[in-house]
Amino acid sequence: MRRSFITSVAVLLSASLLHAQAPTAELVSVEKIWDQAAHNGATDLTRFQNLFYCCFRESESATKGEGVIHMLVSSTGKTWVDHVTLSEPGVDLRDPKLIVTPDSKRLYLLCGGDSATQGRQTRYATSMDGKVWTPLQKLLSKGDWLWRATINPADKRFYGASFNIHPNTGGPAPEKEWSLKTYASTDGSVWQLSSLMNVPGQPGETTLRFLKDGTALALIARQAGDRKGVIGKAQAPYRDWTYAATGLPLGGPNFIELPDGKLIAGSRGFGKTPGAHMVLFAMTPTSLTPILELPSGGDCSYPGLFWHDDELHVTYYSSHEGKPAIYYARVKVK
Repeated sequence: MRRSFITSVAVLLSASLLHAQAPTAELVSVEKIWDQAAHNGATDLTRFQNLFYCCFRESESATKGEGVIHMLVSSTGKTWVDHVTLSEPGVDLRDPKLIVTPDSKRLYLLCGGDSATQGRQTRYATSMDGKVWTPLQKLLSKGDWLWRATINPADKRFYGASFNIHPNTGGPAPEKEWSLKTYASTDGSVWQLSSLMNVPGQPGETTLRFLKDGTALALIARQAGDRKGVIGKAQAPYRDWTYAATGLPLGGPNFIELPDGKLIAGSRGFGKTPGAHMVLFAMTPTSLTPILELPSGGDCSYPGLFWHDDELHVTYYSSHEGKPAIYYARVKVK
């Protein structure tokens, strides 16, 4: 299994180096939009009923405390308004993600929940107006973390990749190898196993998306082995995956397909200046090429990406100006 994986990534990476042509990105503006908690991090961004929604985690640190999910709204991105906070007693809510349901009538929130007594498990909630939310409900099995949900335009179903850090023992200690599986759902409330992603090296945070041609791509962070991220690719019915090595460490990976077909990814990465930063990459099905380093440093990244009015809108967190805070940037891509 491991030898086959390494062979496939070597071939695909060689092809990407020969053929990739990277777009360019120019920073239009960036501003800090929230810093009220001791630690503000792990953002996501979408647009619902003519408003931007930026969600993120607030807590005492990146790894400690009972994290809550905070949301800000803005019509244009120039002024952000404190909107709503979601919490669950005794549970650290982590890495919130937002999507709009296929009928455009609901916001769907996905997040991880970690508790000393209940363990780790995915949660979800929905809202008709972005203000009043259903109670958080658990998804999948204990230990599973469905890290991000996406809609496949072809069948209007929800898809996502879930990782489990102790798939055999049930915890509490992380195992040498983790599992990564994809799941699908008709409405986001009941999920069924879709595929096994045989990725070695403790695969974790994964963004899965569907391109206009129907191809599924997955951008996968890894915490063991060489700790470098990989890109997975599959065709319908999305059960058989091939993988390409990016050669880059990833943290909080996300990507988006623009209207002209360009792929732009965002992640904690390493750009032109020393140390970790929030970096945007030109992405192909087999490669990542850094194209823009946003103002950032230290504990940072976990971007939300949304295309609107011919610009890429980016939310992320960073600690380059002190404590970790939430930032919003507008980027021109050519």
